[in-house]
Amino acid sequence: MARSAGASAPPGRHRGATASDSRVRWDPGRPGAAALCVVAVLAALLAAGITWWSRPQPSSADQAVLGPPAAATDPAADGPVSPEDGAEQPSSTADLDPGPATGSGRDELVVSVIGQVHQPGLVTVADGARVADAITAAGGALPDADLSTVNLARLVVDGEQIAVGIPGSSLPGDADPPSQGGPVNLNTATQAELEELPGIGPVLAQRMVEYREDNAGFTAIEQLREVSGIGPAVYEDIVDLVTL
Repeated sequence: MARSAGASAPPGRHRGATASDSRVRWDPGRPGAAALCVVAVLAALLAAGITWWSRPQPSSADQAVLGPPAAATDPAADGPVSPEDGAEQPSSTADLDPGPATGSGRDELVVSVIGQVHQPGLVTVADGARVADAITAAGGALPDADLSTVNLARLVVDGEQIAVGIPGSSLPGDADPPSQGGPVNLNTATQAELEELPGIGPVLAQRMVEYREDNAGFTAIEQLREVSGIGPAVYEDIVDLVTL
């Protein structure tokens, strides 16, 4: 018997067709699956970013308690140690050998000034003073004093006597220095004049003066070998430059 056009299909066939249509309608295919993966990755990144930015931040009080990060302990990274770090520093120049003394070792010198000065007598001058300073300490020279007999630039020696304007005065301490190239008299030369000899500094010159005073003067040039500090080399340098 023929079915009419409006008759419905059998129940079983209708359900099968509906289920097939539903599977076809919800299948995204390969392009759709790729798009879903991209969306999922973006969503994960977005969630991670939100979590990172919403994390609790340390307050300024916490940072003050924690303090700055510890410095590296590598000695090479610390750089040179400054004196404030407590490192042992090299000894100062005061601990080094000061070398030969440049003066008599006294703070003050006492000399006698006689002759044409306002206040003749004993005067006290500083170590390293010159004859002009001693004359000034004695009140200065008189207006008519003849200063040509005195070497005003000579260094003062402790205990000496300076004669100002006395005609014919020829004290050992006031003797004019030898002319350039001339021999130095070992018995009349001042310490400053002895220092002009090669290899003779203030210390050796002082020892030569002390030897001269202790032995009533030099009687032979060879006695220079007996002065402490004058070795063969120094002796050979000055033997032809001194006299008695």
